Amino acid sequence: MWGLDTHPAAERADLLAPPVAAAVAAWKSATPRERLLVAPIDPELADTARFCAAYGVPPAASANCVVVAARRGGETRLAAVVVLATTRADVNGAVRRRLDARKASFAPQDAAVAETGMAYGGITPVGLPAGWPILVDAAAAAEPEVVVGSGLRSSKLVLPGAALAELPGAEVVEGLARPAPEAAG
Repeated sequence: MWGLDTHPAAERADLLAPPVAAAVAAWKSATPRERLLVAPIDPELADTARFCAAYGVPPAASANCVVVAARRGGETRLAAVVVLATTRADVNGAVRRRLDARKASFAPQDAAVAETGMAYGGITPVGLPAGWPILVDAAAAAEPEVVVGSGLRSSKLVLPGAALAELPGAEVVEGLARPAPEAAG
């Protein structure tokens, strides 16, 4: 698929961060586990633009997962937001309102890594801590296949966009993202 050498994720736990491997092993979803694929990549090419260029993956089939810190009344809770690479999460608008927060921002890198057990730049919605809200932009959920992080910078998951909507705590949200400036022009 594209320029990726994919393998069934359930058979290649060595290419997944531990929480992701555990989630794949325990997968219970309408999407068959066989549709969850993993591909090794050069970790130096893990960032979205470089990855898409190197492996021939269209940005519209690449999804980014960002960790957001939502604050209200002195309490902070973390959530994941999944959007296509052609867009940017509307953190201060749609995300903040959906999480019923007074303020929302990208979580600090050290907090995102510590809380997820995943590498920064490889965080994925698969295998996040129980109870985390996962907001999935409707465009990402509608893609036949999307590429997301694997919890590591040295591989990527490939799965149906609909599988994102089936993750524990996931909610598909229309208008969660806006076109990225470079995609709009």
